[in-house]
Amino acid sequence: MSYQIFQLTDHDRSAALWIHSTSMLARQLTIVAIIAFMSLSCASSQADEQVAEATSLGEHGYANSGDTKIHYVTSGKGPLLVMIHGFPDYWYTWRNQIPELAKTFQCVAFDQRGYNLSDQPVGIENYAMPKLVNDVKALIEHFGRKQAVVMGHDWGGAVAWSFAMKYPKMVDRLVILNLPHMNGLRRELANNPEQHKASAYARRFQTAGAASQLTANGLAFWVKNPAARKKYVKAFERSSFEGMLNYYKANYPKPPYTTKDERQSTSTPKVQCPVLMIHGLGDTALLPGALNDTWQWLDNDLTLVTIPKADHFVQHAAANKVTHRVSTWLNVSTTEK
Repeated sequence: MSYQIFQLTDHDRSAALWIHSTSMLARQLTIVAIIAFMSLSCASSQADEQVAEATSLGEHGYANSGDTKIHYVTSGKGPLLVMIHGFPDYWYTWRNQIPELAKTFQCVAFDQRGYNLSDQPVGIENYAMPKLVNDVKALIEHFGRKQAVVMGHDWGGAVAWSFAMKYPKMVDRLVILNLPHMNGLRRELANNPEQHKASAYARRFQTAGAASQLTANGLAFWVKNPAARKKYVKAFERSSFEGMLNYYKANYPKPPYTTKDERQSTSTPKVQCPVLMIHGLGDTALLPGALNDTWQWLDNDLTLVTIPKADHFVQHAAANKVTHRVSTWLNVSTTEK
């Protein structure tokens, strides 16, 4: 075997260097292209998953509330039923109720601003109750309706209460899950040491920098079904943690607690429509004492259902009972009109 030794000229070295550099650049561009493709594939996969998730329970779309785009899923025909989730949650919280209720109503479950596929405006002022209430109004008008049944859980319940007080003619009936009337909550915060203690989490959420301590996995702690928990984690990854906590900073009572809402210059108007309240008595954040005297702030019928051992997320903890109670109450109250 023979060997030949070649001596490179300066021109050869330059050519070799150029070839090496070009090869390196090509490899880098290839890597960038692969990463971009993977990112697009991931985004496309997430979008496909959202569509599949939505179409199994209804069709998804968007409504405009001023400059804020609100994502919703709708199913069924009939009178409009607007379904409002709380914290930490998204439209999918109503998955156990939609199939049954959609038999007699057009259900519209939406992502509140800051969550999942809805817009996530910056600033505490963009999460003040008037903004949240106007999102519900925009949705009802988006579907060309003048009135709806409004159903809310947790912060969705607070929005539902407030909407019924501000726009009484737009609310046919009101369904509230595990959220006392805010007057009852203020009273308990001011006078009940147990509720004061139970609301420590809300005071933490009202502090600067609290959002930095949240994670998508941590927020999904309460979701017991593993498959559902994966969906929640992905939805929370798309959400604004700062936006979530702005609900507390803009609207939750702040210490020192009093029975009066300092943000209101006039007394709280009474709710004019029939109200169904369902409360899981295992709720450790919102204690049942705040339910007392709710009738003082209503000018119509009140039906109160308590479910022992069911926790704060009563629409999951007692899904069949909640669905049956809501469906029965809505159908009975319709025939009594």
